[in-house]
Amino acid sequence: MLTAKDIMTKDVVTVTPDTSIEELSNLLVSNEISGVPVVDAGSAIVGIVTENDLISRNKRLHIPTVVSFLDAVIYLESSKKFAEDVKRLTATKVGDICVKKVVTITEDTTLTDIATLMSEKKVHLLPVVASGKIVGIVGKRDVVKAVAQQAG
Repeated sequence: MLTAKDIMTKDVVTVTPDTSIEELSNLLVSNEISGVPVVDAGSAIVGIVTENDLISRNKRLHIPTVVSFLDAVIYLESSKKFAEDVKRLTATKVGDICVKKVVTITEDTTLTDIATLMSEKKVHLLPVVASGKIVGIVGKRDVVKAVAQQAG
């Protein structure tokens, strides 16, 4: 059975929370990748950012419905979600748009478990972590290649 160690990309491109959105865009295009882990100064993973995060940043802003009553504004929808959407729209740094809850795997994670995680968690990139450090990354393309090799 194939594991993450067999199919992962070992030369992982990473960014920091302070990387600019423009730098990130150029990095994704020039390396022909769909996303990168976000790491702190000690190389510990603190997030992940993908093309989808960049696309979401550019979507239309939904203005929530409000009611004005006695000089107060009452949101009929989540004001927290609106604040998050405004922050994302005006973001200039990766730290403002990256996903902070990162699903990670180990080198021993099986291909079946990787595929299951990707499907159930709706993620397309899984950083491979050993001793708290990134040692590789598995993307959906890696999974498809591995399945094709097994079938052939």
